[in-house]
Amino acid sequence: MEQTLPGVALCYSFRRPAVLFAALGAATALLLVLNVCIGSIFFSPAEIWQALVHPFDESVKGFIIWNIRIPRSIAAVLGGAYLSVSGLLLQVYFRNPIVGPFILGISSGATVMVSFVMLTSLTLGMTVISPFMTTLAAFAGAYGVMLIVVAVASRVRNGITLLIVGLMMGYLCHAVTSILTALAEKEKIKGFVLWQLGSFSGFKWSEIWVLLLLGGAIMVMIYLLSKPLNAFLLGEESASSMGVNIRRFRVMILLFASALAGMITSVAGPVAFVGMAVPHMARLVFGTSDNRTLIPGASLMGAAVVSLCDLIARMVLSPVELPLSAITAFFGAPIIIGLLLKRKVQL
Repeated sequence: MEQTLPGVALCYSFRRPAVLFAALGAATALLLVLNVCIGSIFFSPAEIWQALVHPFDESVKGFIIWNIRIPRSIAAVLGGAYLSVSGLLLQVYFRNPIVGPFILGISSGATVMVSFVMLTSLTLGMTVISPFMTTLAAFAGAYGVMLIVVAVASRVRNGITLLIVGLMMGYLCHAVTSILTALAEKEKIKGFVLWQLGSFSGFKWSEIWVLLLLGGAIMVMIYLLSKPLNAFLLGEESASSMGVNIRRFRVMILLFASALAGMITSVAGPVAFVGMAVPHMARLVFGTSDNRTLIPGASLMGAAVVSLCDLIARMVLSPVELPLSAITAFFGAPIIIGLLLKRKVQL
């Protein structure tokens, strides 16, 4: 017994949140730097630093680093963090291990509106903002479905019923998208299919600032709900006895989760499996269900995972870029299957 105690103590020391947060933060920072350095053109850390201290450099190198590499790398970090926390909130809400941020039809709502723009050339006569119509349409579709789901949530107490409503919304949106695809021209279908694969390429600094400010504010509010979320894990009756307004709290969870997922989907397209798999990884790594630890932990882990997947998508068959959703699916699906088999989760 005495011989095992040091090993046990060492194991627990590495599971301390502070150590894990530091490790995940370092991994995320390293992957962010690698995403900026590595590409069709390689930039050394010294060149990156030179570009950072001279932000107004008009050379080709400075343009690529400041306007292509850095926005994409930051977008991957934010996208992974937001999708992971969105999935965590929904898994707490439904108490279901395979729920993700797109299970409520948010992705389908974004897709159907983008299909109207890309497959029918819908611009509503506003030619000035036509380059941004895809993002605006995806944003409107994602939040339109979100508002429907939140309205239903305010009237329905059964989580399974709400889950079915979300699935039906997804099927309805998919039906409309399929009809538009069947009627569209071949040239337009190609661009729409590429959008559906998900990508963080082409991000602009204006979009990054929106993600940072709006998404950051939502993340702070979610963290402030950590204690009510922990109470909600014990059941609605227990949470209500602790002073939680269940109806308002349920709407807030759905609103915040849908807002984060819809924000990323509107600018990057659907990114699969991140919100479903990463919360499980965070629970296993941190060894806790305390949302005060899991919310920042899932954020850092999601940022690292998506940054790694984005790097793989760009570099495995360079200069051809693989679909990001395909890489995240290869990453996330085995984790979900393994979890279901190992723990014999009942759906």
